[in-house]
Amino acid sequence: MDREIKVMTVAACAFVAIVAFRSAPQLAAQAKPNPAGWQLEPDADTLKNPLTVDDKLLASGKTIYKDKCQKCHGPGGLGDGPDADPDHAEDMDLTNPKRAERNSDGVVFYKVWNGRRKPKMPAFKEELSKDQAWAVIAYAQSLRRK
Repeated sequence: MDREIKVMTVAACAFVAIVAFRSAPQLAAQAKPNPAGWQLEPDADTLKNPLTVDDKLLASGKTIYKDKCQKCHGPGGLGDGPDADPDHAEDMDLTNPKRAERNSDGVVFYKVWNGRRKPKMPAFKEELSKDQAWAVIAYAQSLRRK
């Protein structure tokens, strides 16, 4: 009986070690909050919109924007919606071309997907598919002044 217990203990320890070893890369790659409160994945700077941006996609993105984003970011993306945070109007202005420098496709995707607490930006990963998120991102980026 002692031998059976030892064998079972060794097997259980081996199983735990294998699970921990196989989970380590996934745990290491999980999103980590940055100082601004955003949870950005390691590929955020290089991730590109996988969808072809055309009139149909922009129209779809505009519909989603009106439903999900306009109440804070405003109808033209100026950050002047009725639920906008007046203390963070500059961050909410989607038309500012300088935002493009620090907000690549992937960064914007993870901001939309994960949100943050303060200043408030809801997470949409439970409400939108990834394709819908990419569509609204394409539309929001079309609002940037050239």
